[in-house]
Amino acid sequence: MTVQHRFVAYYRVSTRKQGQSGLGLDAQRAAVARHLGDGFVHVIAEFTEVESGRRNDRPALDEALAAARLHRAALVVAKVDRLTRSVGFLERLLEAGVDVRFADLPAIEGPTGRFMLQQMAAVAELEAGLISARTKAALAAAKARGQRLGGDRGAKLSTDAKARGRDEQCRLADRRAADLAPVFKKLAGNGIISPAGIARALTLQGIPTTRGRAQWSAAAVRLVQARMAKIGSAAGANIAQQAQS
Repeated sequence: MTVQHRFVAYYRVSTRKQGQSGLGLDAQRAAVARHLGDGFVHVIAEFTEVESGRRNDRPALDEALAAARLHRAALVVAKVDRLTRSVGFLERLLEAGVDVRFADLPAIEGPTGRFMLQQMAAVAELEAGLISARTKAALAAAKARGQRLGGDRGAKLSTDAKARGRDEQCRLADRRAADLAPVFKKLAGNGIISPAGIARALTLQGIPTTRGRAQWSAAAVRLVQARMAKIGSAAGANIAQQAQS
């Protein structure tokens, strides 16, 4: 059983009055609908950010990214300039680990889409000419040292690199558990507390497993619960340590 590709839409309006009136919002929704075509029926959630002044916090963006991670969905934005005025926005998108699409750009996703976001963040921070010059200088220096560029050199991961890889896997697992925590809490409020019952509910809601599968098992639920308990214990220990210092 495969997980159908889904989308989370993110809109931004500049003032509260504009957000309440729908001015500009309808145009953004129409742009997303045109971009997705028949896929618009698979938009599982929509989030609207009402901005004012120079605020850096974007709660709706955080909620949209969390929903996209939870459902393994792509984030869709109406206009590319809606998210590229700030390097911080792009860095948060890169750290969130979700596919991002812009309705006014060709459909670029996966590794290519991530690469595009990285380039957009770089251009927002530095002049393209400086980046190009530094890259060329580094390649020229490597070539002058006799280093061969490109291709498979038969390199093996070092112990340190393997450790960093394990740490990254743990970080992603912790983030997935944190995304699932509100869902588990809501299910518990409805009296669904057994691993088997939670597994059935998550499957019915179409929430993918940590490994991206559509079908949950009681064992997979227990693993997530153990991760949640570990996160909770670590948070409690940090609070206690801060209180003692």
